[in-house]
Amino acid sequence: MARKSSRLPGFYKLSLEERVAAVGHWAGLDGAERELLAAGLSPHTANQMIENGIGTHALPLGIAVNFLIDGRDYLIPMAVEEPSVIAAVSHAAKLARAGGGFQTEATDPIMIGQIQLLEIDDLERAAQSVVAHKAELMAAADACSQSIVRYGGGACDLEVRRFPDTPVGPMLVVHLLYDTRDAMGANAINTAVEALAPRIEDLTGGRANLRILSNLNDRRLATARCTIPAEALAGPGIPGDLVARRIEEANTFAVVDPYRAATHNKGIMNGVDAVCIATGNDWRAVEAGAHAYAARNGQYQALTGWHVDRNGDLHGTLTLPLAVGIVGGATRVHPTARMCLRILNVSSAAELARLMVAVGLAQNLAALKALVTSGIQQGHMRLHARQVALAAGAQGEQIEEVTRQLIADGNIRVAYAAQLLSGTSHEKD
Repeated sequence: MARKSSRLPGFYKLSLEERVAAVGHWAGLDGAERELLAAGLSPHTANQMIENGIGTHALPLGIAVNFLIDGRDYLIPMAVEEPSVIAAVSHAAKLARAGGGFQTEATDPIMIGQIQLLEIDDLERAAQSVVAHKAELMAAADACSQSIVRYGGGACDLEVRRFPDTPVGPMLVVHLLYDTRDAMGANAINTAVEALAPRIEDLTGGRANLRILSNLNDRRLATARCTIPAEALAGPGIPGDLVARRIEEANTFAVVDPYRAATHNKGIMNGVDAVCIATGNDWRAVEAGAHAYAARNGQYQALTGWHVDRNGDLHGTLTLPLAVGIVGGATRVHPTARMCLRILNVSSAAELARLMVAVGLAQNLAALKALVTSGIQQGHMRLHARQVALAAGAQGEQIEEVTRQLIADGNIRVAYAAQLLSGTSHEKD
């Protein structure tokens, strides 16, 4: 069987129906499954997923192409409403291919559950009591979700943190480290810490207050790396080695300045969130973990690192805490999420996390390259103009015609688009 390639030149030029056919062929989707891409989530299913349901709220679903990750080609489903995101990340993935694609790795899917204990007379003695009963407590945690244990997951360790001087008095925090395997794991973690709390109260003499997972998943990390040959970065009037050096300088700006870092990291999450949403994962948890991880050294800073290596090429790396799953929750219930996982054809939560971090690194590369060369607005405004034309009521051939005129006149406003449409309709009449 011939190896499938995610290099699909001209994919963006295809009609909607042609793109669905191409992705369907790639993923081996049958006719009914391809139709599901248009039908999506039914109001009935949505009503079963949340309370007080009244319908659905759709986002555009697109495909990022060109991704070569750990020697394998992937098409990446992304659910996002912002123009330029998918085009930009596909361009960056093409650049990364020139250097062999992305290399990734992921740790075991270890999550942290926290139990907060107050009203403790002797913190040290209470901590020692918990540690002395570690085996008993871990066994009790395993008993809460035997299905995860059967797949090789479950309780891994217990840690105790002491906070002797807080506004509410001395505090002991017990961490349950738990391997969630291919699940995101929130329900398993929360069930376990709630079950352990009464016994830990007995052991410490304290009062358990919060019993909840942490979204700072610094034991559940995924890392992506890539090297971009300098010549691949060259553009009109600007050599590739200069682009590489400017990207390194731009990244340094985000390392030292949290005001820049916030926007820098938002660009990373443009890609990561879009894959999370497409696959039915909790993008809010992923966002919280990423931004907390960015401040782990006491100052909020860039999550990526870009530098020019000894060969003059651009090397990038990104590490993110990624609590994502391929079983349970919306990944199992939402039909489009299931379809997106089919397209990705991932076999584990760790593989999904590795793909997501590669997308994040690519998204950051695309943004930085645009910023240090033509500027971020040139490509973005071209796509924004199309949205303005649509908002003004353009249809069919009018969309491209009005979009071109908006850009040519440098007046990308709905009111002006409406004027152009009025003139276009009069001419055709």
